[in-house]
Amino acid sequence: MKLFPPFFTACLLGHLVHADPVSFSKDLAPILLTKCQSCHGPKKAKGKYRVDTYARAVSKGAGDHPGFTPRNLDESEVYYRLTTDDKDERMPSEGDPLTGEQIALFKLWIQEGSKFDGEKDASLASIIPPPVHPKSPERYPSRIPIQALAYGADGAELFVGGYHEITVWNPKDGELLRRIGNVGQRVYAIDLSPDGRLMAVACGAPGLYGEVRVMDTANGKLLDVLARTPDVALDARFSPDGAKLATASTDGRIRVFEKHEQAWEIFRKFANHSDWVNAVAWSSDGKRLASASRDKTAKVFDLESGKRIVTFSGHSGSVNGVAFHPDGKQVYSTSEDKLLALWKIEDGKKIRDVHRFGAGAHKILSHGESLFISSNDKIAYEYSLKEGRQQHQFTGHEDWTLSIAFDSLNKRVASSGFNGRIHIWNHPDAKAIHSFFALPGFSSVDSANN
Repeated sequence: MKLFPPFFTACLLGHLVHADPVSFSKDLAPILLTKCQSCHGPKKAKGKYRVDTYARAVSKGAGDHPGFTPRNLDESEVYYRLTTDDKDERMPSEGDPLTGEQIALFKLWIQEGSKFDGEKDASLASIIPPPVHPKSPERYPSRIPIQALAYGADGAELFVGGYHEITVWNPKDGELLRRIGNVGQRVYAIDLSPDGRLMAVACGAPGLYGEVRVMDTANGKLLDVLARTPDVALDARFSPDGAKLATASTDGRIRVFEKHEQAWEIFRKFANHSDWVNAVAWSSDGKRLASASRDKTAKVFDLESGKRIVTFSGHSGSVNGVAFHPDGKQVYSTSEDKLLALWKIEDGKKIRDVHRFGAGAHKILSHGESLFISSNDKIAYEYSLKEGRQQHQFTGHEDWTLSIAFDSLNKRVASSGFNGRIHIWNHPDAKAIHSFFALPGFSSVDSANN
């Protein structure tokens, strides 16, 4: 191993009198997550070295030395890579060098014995303190896909996923009412508790972090951060009584949290899928949970026993949405294979293909006797369970429809597009009322130039 460049000495001296011991979870994990994990993580491990957990970070890669060796800088491969002036060996190889202050933290931590203040095999994303996310732009310079929608309890507000924020709009006229910041870079799902007081936001930055933020619906106050993973969270759904919250993530895990006096605590974990979990849905009695996964399966779990009940393997593409039939004995699922399928929980066998879409279908919004489904064929659909057939098509989108919301009080349907436009429909006859770009500061004039 080469000697460390002397020019770093001066900028490190000022940090050697660090008042408190260096914390791996608070001081170092955020740096490794944002600066190193993209090249040394689960999906890509250059030099057979990974930093996505403490255990892996202190282990060897393809080289002769461990990433970190307690009290020995010369035997710590990462420290050498951070400080070398050889551009071919310096880390990060695809970004700017770490600052002198950041490198000083690593040096001091090694000298202090490389102590760890967390769960050894936990992901970096789960052990770092919840981040305070950047402020959203005052004015959106371009369009972004809108993948999450939810009506407020009285239908007077429409909650929309934005860039590091939730924007709240008046669905009657498209007026921006307020903005709720401090959420992940991209928002994939929004769900309000049955009483409308809490809002769960599934969000994250691809390849870096994922989380579910629980917020006060009225004032946007952050109450808790759950399901923190090295990649994005894709769904979050409150149980029918609001006492539990189920989350779905790209790590293939389903996590169910239970509300206690001070915080949400983990109740169940399910690791039965082999790929992303795209969506989750509750049975009407809150005793069962269904899931949809990119591994082309849908599953049903029993909450009391914590066991999987059945797996449905009848789709040929990623399963994107699930919903229980009102009888609790059957499940609907949608997929990239363009099908809405109905199958039995008893044996996991398909009953029939209910509908074929023009393109892949997304998540299912279940309400009473209706299923609302958005699709890549630029159409949002309503399927009537009572009549056993398609009830409505909501047409007019210029691009993929990604999300859909239903206001049962005022009989309105809202759907969002890949181009950032929201469409509002009259539910009884599926007639368009109006549309608007749910992008602060962005106008139709801008859209013509993008």
